[in-house]
Amino acid sequence: MKRVLLILLALCVLVGGWYWQRYQQFADTPLTGISADASLVVARGDNLGKVLQTLKAQNIQTGDRLLWQLLAKQTGAAGKLQVGEYALAVDTSPRTLLIAMRDGKVVRRKFTIVEGWNIRDLRAALRKVPLLKHTTEQLSDAELMAALGHAGQHPEGRFLPETYAWVRGDSDLDLLKRAYAAMEKALAAAWAKRAEDLPLQNEDALLTLASIVEKETGVADERPQIAGVFERRLNIGMRLQTDPTVVYGLGSRYTGNIRKVDLTTDTPYNTYTRAGLPPTPIAMPGNAALLAAAQPAKGDALYFVAVGDGSGRHVFSKSLDEHNGAVRAYLQRYRAQRSAQREGVANQ
Repeated sequence: MKRVLLILLALCVLVGGWYWQRYQQFADTPLTGISADASLVVARGDNLGKVLQTLKAQNIQTGDRLLWQLLAKQTGAAGKLQVGEYALAVDTSPRTLLIAMRDGKVVRRKFTIVEGWNIRDLRAALRKVPLLKHTTEQLSDAELMAALGHAGQHPEGRFLPETYAWVRGDSDLDLLKRAYAAMEKALAAAWAKRAEDLPLQNEDALLTLASIVEKETGVADERPQIAGVFERRLNIGMRLQTDPTVVYGLGSRYTGNIRKVDLTTDTPYNTYTRAGLPPTPIAMPGNAALLAAAQPAKGDALYFVAVGDGSGRHVFSKSLDEHNGAVRAYLQRYRAQRSAQREGVANQ
């Protein structure tokens, strides 16, 4: 009898050892059948059994379900699978997948709002994002703002240019809510740092001016100078006369070139025909433009024009005579460049 018990015990040890070795090999061996760029989506209410079914539906070999259950308990993932999308690399093993689902290491995608975009640009870009839930496509701008909880507010300029991470299951409205909140925070911070003598009555005016600064220059160190010119003009009642506001007022009628008739045709956004700021922002300003509008550079310049050398920089002038001279210099460079281009084409 004792001999039989010893034999049984030895068999148990052998079987246990064999199963333990199999378990360890299973836990750390990459799953087979994973294709390039594969991922696993865990929906709300999914358990381990449902996850294994989802993997099998992608032709991924999962093996023994009992081993998955044992491993889930060992890793602490049992009953704690978090909702989301998980990347499936070719070397993903059952252990690494369970730990990822336990810890919620979901795939994070990114969407960037570009400085200077207007609301049409932003909405068009959102429509092109795959896998993002599109819930606002059929909404008007007014309906969109109501859905965001800001009914009656114009949407222009209200979303901070920045890169936002999002996960599978998020919607375009989720991203816009975060971008709106980020802009409110950035605008409040810039307003709190504003110079004492600003000709701006409130945060909305600061946002509008910052949007013009954003559209006028892409050169970072020029933004405070540009803001200074506009704020000096506001202080003395001089019209802003800035082309980007005219372009915004034209909307879809803008064809790429501003004509003389565009500058003289009155619209609420034509700062050649109307004094003061336009009724709303004209674009999404970034943090740097907000701070420039809040802390403009000191000086006496009232005019600026592009250098025209491809640098994007401007020449600043304090008098109309100086400005006209700078404009003539710009036109000379522009014509010389066009002539050189035509000669280059002719010689090809």
